[in-house]
Amino acid sequence: MEIIKMDEVEGFINKRGIKAKQLLKNDDVQIMNLILYPGEAVPEHSVPVYVFFYVVEGSGTLKIGDEENVVSAKDIIPCPRNTVMSLKADQNETFVVLNVKTPSL
Repeated sequence: MEIIKMDEVEGFINKRGIKAKQLLKNDDVQIMNLILYPGEAVPEHSVPVYVFFYVVEGSGTLKIGDEENVVSAKDIIPCPRNTVMSLKADQNETFVVLNVKTPSL
């Protein structure tokens, strides 16, 4: 059995300027742990695969298509393929999110 401990995975700054940890990647799925510090944002973009977000900690604003909502710990938010999305951390706390893409890119 493989156990992935998020706190022990090495992080890096991704192409969007956000701290990220690649937790799992195979042909079927890619799971990234995104860590947005207060006020940081992932700019609008889209991907050609299904995505869902699981908020691990904190709160922030998630925009999918034309809808924008404040989300917080334990929320799960699906995003269809080829849909514009963006994330922004609250000004007062770190926003920790799992970003799951299926199939993997």
